[in-house]
Amino acid sequence: MLIDQRRSTLALLALAISAFAIGTTEFISVGLLPLIADDLQISVTTAGLTVTLYALGVTIGAPILTSLTSRISRKTLLLIIMLVFIAGNSLAAASHGVVVLLIARIISSLAHGVFMSIGSTIAADLVPENRRASAIAIMFSGLTVATVTGVPLGTLIGQQFGWRVAFMLIVAIGIVALISNLILVPSSGLNKGIRTPFRDQVKLITNGRLLLAFSITAIGYGGTFVVFTYLSPLLHDITGFKEKTVAIILLVYGIAIAIGNIIGGKAANRKPIHALFYMFALQAIVLFVLTFTAPFKIAGLITILLMGLLAFMNVPGLQVYVVMLAERYAPKAKDVASAFNIAAFNAGIAIGAYLGGIVTDTLGLIHTAWVGGAMVLLAVILSGWAKHLDKKETVAH
Repeated sequence: MLIDQRRSTLALLALAISAFAIGTTEFISVGLLPLIADDLQISVTTAGLTVTLYALGVTIGAPILTSLTSRISRKTLLLIIMLVFIAGNSLAAASHGVVVLLIARIISSLAHGVFMSIGSTIAADLVPENRRASAIAIMFSGLTVATVTGVPLGTLIGQQFGWRVAFMLIVAIGIVALISNLILVPSSGLNKGIRTPFRDQVKLITNGRLLLAFSITAIGYGGTFVVFTYLSPLLHDITGFKEKTVAIILLVYGIAIAIGNIIGGKAANRKPIHALFYMFALQAIVLFVLTFTAPFKIAGLITILLMGLLAFMNVPGLQVYVVMLAERYAPKAKDVASAFNIAAFNAGIAIGAYLGGIVTDTLGLIHTAWVGGAMVLLAVILSGWAKHLDKKETVAH
């Protein structure tokens, strides 16, 4: 049973608000690190654990918790997730020591992992099959806008009113998301979660095609984070923009990301792996070009906005492709496959950010561009290989 188009659009909007809240939480502490370190009298490296442990919580928690909660109805689970999210961020806002703050971050990350895996499948259930990638793109648009606008806005609020106020604001957005999900997401018409037997979960991590898809997600998505994590200092130190201008550029970058995400969803509706191959190829070219254009204001700005347009264009395609492969090779593990892919996205963020840090410390900021490009180029090669395998399989059938 399909939900009528107006109702499904409103339900997707509720999911996008939830994704915005969750996406803001993931990246907000990047901008707040110096403030947290100063207030709690800890080193910036220790404060950095608020980012690391969060990413690890999502990576480990997503597949395990998605599997454990498979019997719960999708809407009920969605509401539980938002309550856990609100609790985690409320604890962060109330924390006066690093241990409590880190526990709060881990609690929030567990909500993130399950939401992103079941959110994708709920979004896909709300629309006809030929609009699945677009529906997932609408849900993810909340996350992509948050990825960029959440950090500068959270940092701005943190600097003006203290870092805890930034977390309080996230709690407020979480409450809006909870109410939106309660009212707008239908209880009926959603596929039930499938209890995934352990042997089917093993199939996911031993199946070559799915492992290849997870690798493409981590490497292709992570490549951009080599640069994105250090985009503010790059714009300030290399391109020479003032701090206030950087905040405006990050906001425009967020708009470019949202546009790219919707284009990516439409492009990946039919043949996701074909679309992904070309998206990654363009992204690799843009990142290599950025190495040369970054020191020049106009050329650098154009290249960075192109990078934004392409940065998250691959997200809906990667998610749809994994679900398609899971339907083919491990149909009982579709939700868990989606969760593994969310884990791969987060592994990519962790690898990209870590690699970007090493490159910045050893070679310098400007070198993050070509190193990120090289990482995305590897995803181009892997996508080409996956495309070849798909073609071979089609011929065989």
